[in-house]
Amino acid sequence: MKKYPVYSIERFNCNAVSSDFYINTFKNHLAHHSFVEEPHRHNSYVLVLFTHGSGTHDIDFDVFSIRPGSMFFLQPGQMHHWSLSDDIDGFVVFYSQEMYNLYFGQKTIEVFPFYSALGNSPEMIFDSNELNGIRPYFYAMLEESQGNRIMKHDKILNLLDSIHIEITRKYNEQYVLETHSYNSRIKDFYLLLEKHFWTEKAPSFYASQLHITLKHLNRICNEILKKTTTHVITDRIILEAKRMLMDKKRTVSEIASELGFDDYSYFVRLFKKNAGMTPTAFRVSKK
Repeated sequence: MKKYPVYSIERFNCNAVSSDFYINTFKNHLAHHSFVEEPHRHNSYVLVLFTHGSGTHDIDFDVFSIRPGSMFFLQPGQMHHWSLSDDIDGFVVFYSQEMYNLYFGQKTIEVFPFYSALGNSPEMIFDSNELNGIRPYFYAMLEESQGNRIMKHDKILNLLDSIHIEITRKYNEQYVLETHSYNSRIKDFYLLLEKHFWTEKAPSFYASQLHITLKHLNRICNEILKKTTTHVITDRIILEAKRMLMDKKRTVSEIASELGFDDYSYFVRLFKKNAGMTPTAFRVSKK
C-alpha cells in the first residue's frame, strides 16, 4: 500500500448510494476507517462538518483548528489528515463531480465559489445558530442514504445542493465583499492553470488563452489575489511539488521532470526560494 494513497469513494463503501456518494457520521467514519488519520488524498469532493470535539486539520500543509461548527470543503487531489480528540463527531460526505454535474445539467459544481483553489480558504466556521440551521440537512441526507424510499437519489442530491447554497451565502458574506468584474476571469485562469501548469509556466501563455494582454492578466491577479501572474503559477507548481515529495519513492529529480523542469538545479532553486528550504529538506521535515 502506498504511504500517501488516493482513496476512491468505493474504498469507504458503507452507507453509499452508489460509487459516486458516501455519507456517515464522523464518529462512525473513524470507527471503520481509522486509516484516514494518516496523510492521504481523495479522487472526489469532500465536505466535512464538525459538531463536537476538537483537533487540527492539515490541508496541503496549512493547519486549521477544529471546533464545533468547523466546515471543510476539499477538491479532488488535495492532501490532508487529521489529529482529533476522542469526542469528535459530525458528518463527512464524499461525492463525485460527475454525479453532481449530470444531475443538475447546466449548473455544475464549479459554480460554487468555495471550490476555487485560487485565494480561497478550504475552511469556514459556523456559529451556534448557523450550525443549528445547516445541521438538519446533513441528518436528513444521512437518513435518506440509509433508507430505500422512492426518489432517494433525487432527495440526496437536492439536500446536498441546499447545503452548497447555504455555504455559498455565508462564504460570499465572509469573503466576497462585492461582485467584481474580474471574478469570472480569475475562475477561467484557474481552470486553465489546473489543466496546463505541468507543461506551461509562462504567464503569456495564459493571457493568450484568455484572449487578454499579459498586463491585464497581471492587473486582475493583483486586484483579486494580491499576487502577480507569475506568483500564482509558481504557487500552484510548488504546491504540487510538495504533494509529490510526500511520496518517498519518487526522487527529487523525477519530480522535477514530471513537473516539466528540464533543469533540475533551477527547480531546486525555485522551490527553495518559495518554500524556504530545498525539496530534500522539506521531505525530511515531514517525516
